[in-house]
Amino acid sequence: MQVAIKSGAHVSLFSAEYRNLSIGAVGLCSMIAFEAIGVAAGMPAVAGALDGLPLYALAFAGTLAGSVVAMVWSGRDCDRHGPFRSMTVGMFLFAVGLLLAGLAESMATLVLGRVVQGFGVGALGVALYVATARTLPQELHPRLFALFSTAWVVPAIVGPAISGWIVEHWGWRWLFLGILVLLLPTAALILPPIRGEREASNSQGPTGRLFHWALLASIGCLALSVSGYAKEWMPVAALTSLAALVLAANRLLPEGTLRLARGLPTIIALRGINASAFFLSEAFVPLWLHEQRGWSITAAGMALTGGALCWSLGSHLQSRMTLEATRQQWLQRGCLLLLLGISTCIGAVLGLMPEWSILIGWSITGFGMGVSFPMFGVLTLKLAPRELHGTYSSALQLANALFTGATLAAGGLIFSLLQANSPIQAYLCVYLLAALLAAISWTASRRTRPGD
Repeated sequence: MQVAIKSGAHVSLFSAEYRNLSIGAVGLCSMIAFEAIGVAAGMPAVAGALDGLPLYALAFAGTLAGSVVAMVWSGRDCDRHGPFRSMTVGMFLFAVGLLLAGLAESMATLVLGRVVQGFGVGALGVALYVATARTLPQELHPRLFALFSTAWVVPAIVGPAISGWIVEHWGWRWLFLGILVLLLPTAALILPPIRGEREASNSQGPTGRLFHWALLASIGCLALSVSGYAKEWMPVAALTSLAALVLAANRLLPEGTLRLARGLPTIIALRGINASAFFLSEAFVPLWLHEQRGWSITAAGMALTGGALCWSLGSHLQSRMTLEATRQQWLQRGCLLLLLGISTCIGAVLGLMPEWSILIGWSITGFGMGVSFPMFGVLTLKLAPRELHGTYSSALQLANALFTGATLAAGGLIFSLLQANSPIQAYLCVYLLAALLAAISWTASRRTRPGD
């Protein structure tokens, strides 16, 4: 339950009664961010060591597939039983996934560990927000969420360099085992303050049927990633997996999302489309630089830092825009910059531009995401009825995970089929898929305003 504060008392996130929870929550958020960003920079070394390039994209898609199921379960469980159980289960699964990945002797085992990590991250993401919202006073929420943003920005900027240093000096296993070591004291900080928080919510929460659709989406995503192993049955397996994904997404997301209906459905869809184009490209930037151009893991990972810095710059720029017409213009420009940045990456892969131009392209891509991505959340809260803010906010997160997971699975399938005999064509097809999604986003960005 939320602690009552005496009128006029100084309230701080780091007051004695809130210090442990605040430090633990920010630390956990940073670890999740590093797991997502730092591991991306070091994954080329992991795939090389385990001879696992065909399963490279599945190491990312599997995490997202697991998170979809966990997000739906955790939201329902937090409503019914409070955040403590979901937080505990999430930490346990995150720890098991990190241990499996860190000790993996094959790429298949590492992918399994990443899927289990996804279960943990999905549960933790929901439980963390519920726990802090219920336990900390409302007047501290803006400060805490600002710290959460910092906890994501800092790993995005320094994470690639740190992960490269870890890989080159300690070995890739410590990308996972190092986070596991830090998770234990974090759990000791977070769990005791929320142990007594068992207040049931008045919200009905997701139904059991919704959980089943989330499970189908995850299975479809994983099946699409590995459908290349079905050999002559590959087209049937891939189409069946895609059909399962589309069916599940149609049930999990608000009506009209998949057909880009004007207004809120398009906003939610574009959140997922932009994320999928960006993160598909991001997964292959360090891999291309390391495998095809011989850059070190540290140097290849540093390529992601420019994108992170420009994302932060773009996000700051959009936060200072007040006129609705200006924001709408820059939303479209952000989607266009996403397309232009990915197109620059294509030019580098084709040899039409020098290899270092991918750094410029990735910075442009990051700036486009920084400008456009936060606007989708703002527009959602503006257009959605107040009583449905939770529903549509959840839909944004689900669209993120579903679209990105499906795109990584599809891109990974294409890459696995081509990389052995035609590596340039493999990378080219991945970036063409990302560019196609960015083009759809730019074209559809005019549909975010209802009634136009």
